[in-house]
Amino acid sequence: MSEERPAPIPLLTTARLRLRPFTLLDAPEIQRLAGAPEVASTTLRIPHPYLDGIAQAWVLSQRGAYERGEELTLAITRLDDGALVGAIGLAFAGDDPRAELGYWIGVPYWGQGYATEAAVAVLAHAFRTLGLARVHACHFARNPASGRVLRKIGMTHEGRQRRHVLKDGRLEDLELYGVLREEFETTSSPG
Repeated sequence: MSEERPAPIPLLTTARLRLRPFTLLDAPEIQRLAGAPEVASTTLRIPHPYLDGIAQAWVLSQRGAYERGEELTLAITRLDDGALVGAIGLAFAGDDPRAELGYWIGVPYWGQGYATEAAVAVLAHAFRTLGLARVHACHFARNPASGRVLRKIGMTHEGRQRRHVLKDGRLEDLELYGVLREEFETTSSPG
């Protein structure tokens, strides 16, 4: 019996963006962008300070995580100049047909619609290619900009988990969002 090879990590393209696998060449820019205090402060798993070697280790871990079916993480890059803007991904829930969406955008690229554009592409991939039934996401209550992105991509606010996670010694409230495949298909444009 032969082992099934995992599908290659997808490349997704939007009007302004290419979502692609990370490479070790991205590590210095990952460290610069993700290491900004403003980014680290609003994400659960990004440390601050962002020490040398963290980006390289993270990039090297991504292919294995994808091959094990744990997560899909893509670099958000601009089509016109290839600049790394941030990261976006899906964390899969084992055999359940659902995943958690997560993303970060570098501070120089905030407010330009990149998170929304990338998230729509990832949701389309999740539902149309991967056949997922549900995608959910959360954000710290003190980061309403992320909630605006989640609403723009068709997610519904499903509740709040009060003082649910610890970040930098502070208990954070999480705002919870979700979207079902049929909701996404009826609210998103074709393609």
